[in-house]
Amino acid sequence: MNRRTAVKTLTLATLLAATGLSSSLSFAADTIKVGILHSLSGTMAISESALEQTALMTIAEINAQGGVMGKKLEPVVVDPASNWPLFAEKARQLLSKDKVDVVFGCWTSVSRKSVLPVFRELNGLLFYPVQYEGEELEKNVFYTGAAPNQQAIPAVDYLLSKDGGEAKRFVLLGTDYVYPRTTNKILRSYLHSKGIQDADIMEEYTPFGYSDYQTIIAKVKDFAAQGKKTAVVSTINGDSNVPFYKELGNAGLKATDVPVVAFSVGEEELRGVDTKPLVGQLAAWNYFESVKNPENTKFVKMYRDWAKKQKLPNYETAVTNDPMEATYVGIHMWKQAVEKAKSTDVDKVIAAMGGQTFKAPSGFTLEMDPKNHHLHKPVMIGEVKANGQFNVVWKTSSTVKAQPWSPFIPGNDKKKDEPEM
Repeated sequence: MNRRTAVKTLTLATLLAATGLSSSLSFAADTIKVGILHSLSGTMAISESALEQTALMTIAEINAQGGVMGKKLEPVVVDPASNWPLFAEKARQLLSKDKVDVVFGCWTSVSRKSVLPVFRELNGLLFYPVQYEGEELEKNVFYTGAAPNQQAIPAVDYLLSKDGGEAKRFVLLGTDYVYPRTTNKILRSYLHSKGIQDADIMEEYTPFGYSDYQTIIAKVKDFAAQGKKTAVVSTINGDSNVPFYKELGNAGLKATDVPVVAFSVGEEELRGVDTKPLVGQLAAWNYFESVKNPENTKFVKMYRDWAKKQKLPNYETAVTNDPMEATYVGIHMWKQAVEKAKSTDVDKVIAAMGGQTFKAPSGFTLEMDPKNHHLHKPVMIGEVKANGQFNVVWKTSSTVKAQPWSPFIPGNDKKKDEPEM
């Protein structure tokens, strides 16, 4: 380097340092920014905080293995605070200001619906890790959670079966927003196809953060006392699950009397509940911490070690659950697609995502469908154990292809496999 070049370099470095840009520009040049969009406060923090930590753990794992295309991943974490319009603002911040190449986030469908216009407008890329109502195929979204035919419908089939108690009456109980209402619309129509009439279906909704379930549980008991085997399908979300299950126990409603199958309650939510009165109650997911296989042993140990290292609240009882596994799988599949595309360009990564596979902690090799942006996943039904874990009582022998557009919604005459472009 000659003297003139050295002086120019020194002058530029001094200028950048004076404006506070030197370290950030250097850091950005050597990293790939990854957005994490999960509620760390508010009613959904009970569920979403674990996903933020899973994403950070997975990013650390990938960085320890050399990163992506020789670059380390730089996480950018924001807290939309269980505020649905704020999700859109934070998504815009991540894409426009922070310049992230991908976002992993959202839990509720209302938060996902809130951010969709932003991802379309700015051509961002979102990985969504939670079960949802279907009825959506977006170019800019990959769905690593379950569609209704990978969770809700198999759960109802189980309740209708001899092993599940041969239920004849159903309570559809959920939080009042798009996912529970649309899923229950699908399930009501599906129950009709199985000969269950409207008189034998009770449907109730409560607001986010609702805590007074005494009256609703009393109505469920009255409904179940009318001579037919009754089951509850719960799409309650967030911290409302804690008072719901506490009241269920207080009322003495046991699984042998009125089984409850939940779609949004896993190991993390049960950490705040005395599970002894809930033994035998059900949840339908695509993964449980209790499944036995080498991949899951590694995954569970990795998260427990991470929780201890980070000194997370109650890290001694750290657990894994289905959306955490979906987050883990999604980040690894995105890494694989980037390396296949040799680029973080959104359109190139989208093209490379189709057909990606990953041996997941569930014990199954999951595949990203090349057309509909949904994972092929196994389905599992688990019973609550006294220690807050689940005993898997039923599962599919192979993965199930997602069918986002349910035939049980009127007007869905044609199967749709192509994302909206």
